Amino acid sequence: MDFTEGADAAGGPFWSDAEDAPMLGPVVCAALGTEARAIRRGLTRTPVVVVGYRARRADRLPAACAALVVAGFGGALDERLRPGDVLVADEIRAACGGGKAVPCAAPRLLAEEMIRDGLSVQVGPLVTTDRVVRGAERGLLAAQGARLADMESALVAERAGPLPVAAVRVVVDGPRHPLWHPGIVRRGLAGRRVLTRLGPALERWSALLVRGEEGTSEGSTAGRA
Repeated sequence: MDFTEGADAAGGPFWSDAEDAPMLGPVVCAALGTEARAIRRGLTRTPVVVVGYRARRADRLPAACAALVVAGFGGALDERLRPGDVLVADEIRAACGGGKAVPCAAPRLLAEEMIRDGLSVQVGPLVTTDRVVRGAERGLLAAQGARLADMESALVAERAGPLPVAAVRVVVDGPRHPLWHPGIVRRGLAGRRVLTRLGPALERWSALLVRGEEGTSEGSTAGRA
């Protein structure tokens, strides 16, 4: 394993260039260093890999681990998701390419764990696009059933192959909250605070996943609000 010294302001190392090192637990990946630092604050044993914008550094991901979890900010596609809410994906779609949606590992169990920590969480489909979604395109993707858009999850899921995948996104923009607006600074800071709170639930979920208890989430009350 190659750790980048001093990368984490919270004192924990980031894991980088570890594609040849098998992991027993999951690995969290984030597009941006700011997202990764925030997520790392809530984790005690789970490595975080910065994969870059559009997952251009996905080669940093390990060849083997319990699961790959994409986490960070995202854009809501409908008004049911508000800034600060968390979307746990139950499937990951690619807006381009026409491939099949990738089902996520135990999404309702993950949502339940986050709700236990007082987070506002919904479960639903996530779509990966090749650009920031605005205006009519947001409505078109919402009409197809997607709840939130990002630019990395489908690319990570494609690289994951048979590995279980999950995606967790904190909403910072939406139909009534444009990304390119002065309010994004406040929403970004608020979203960062939510990211710092994801870690405990992620690690409880991963422990259940590794033990094969993901089926315990059937019949969950964490639905597609």
